[in-house]
Amino acid sequence: MNRKMTKLLTALVAMNLLSGAPPLKVAKAQEPSAKAKSWPEMEKLRALYLGTWDYTEAYSKSPVMPSGGSGTGVYTSEAGPGGNSIVNRFHSKGTMGEFEGMLVMTWDGTENSYKSYVFGDQFPGCVVQTGKFAGDALTFVGELGKMKLRNVTREVAPGKILSEEFIALGDGPESLLVRVEATKRQK
Repeated sequence: MNRKMTKLLTALVAMNLLSGAPPLKVAKAQEPSAKAKSWPEMEKLRALYLGTWDYTEAYSKSPVMPSGGSGTGVYTSEAGPGGNSIVNRFHSKGTMGEFEGMLVMTWDGTENSYKSYVFGDQFPGCVVQTGKFAGDALTFVGELGKMKLRNVTREVAPGKILSEEFIALGDGPESLLVRVEATKRQK
């Protein structure tokens, strides 16, 4: 795998794992007369992600990262419009350089699953992933070309999140790509 593809995957992984969004300053035109209620499924996402987080990344030695690696970053996460989404924005620096991105997560009532939309400075377009909770773990799955991605995130202690990104190349076996540990900043 070439360095550009590895850098692209690294950016995607970090965005998928942990990211956040600073408050947007938008001029108010007019308040709507009735506010839509958010999906109850969004409560779990808000409880898991909202806030500002410092994180460390530990990349396993793999075909994608032959030497392994590490990184650090900050993400900020806030509720999107009407509470029907979570908007995460992050900046990370590490073995593969610096990158930033945005991840928007929401509930899709038609599919009865979460959706994530990943945007990054290392690749054009958007990567769409599908997720569900199994117990306390939120798992998102998706594909990037011939790479299959699976991300598992859970709260391991109050104010601490652990995310692990697994990758399978083609029909090959799945292996751990990166482990991310995040700590929520105190207000």
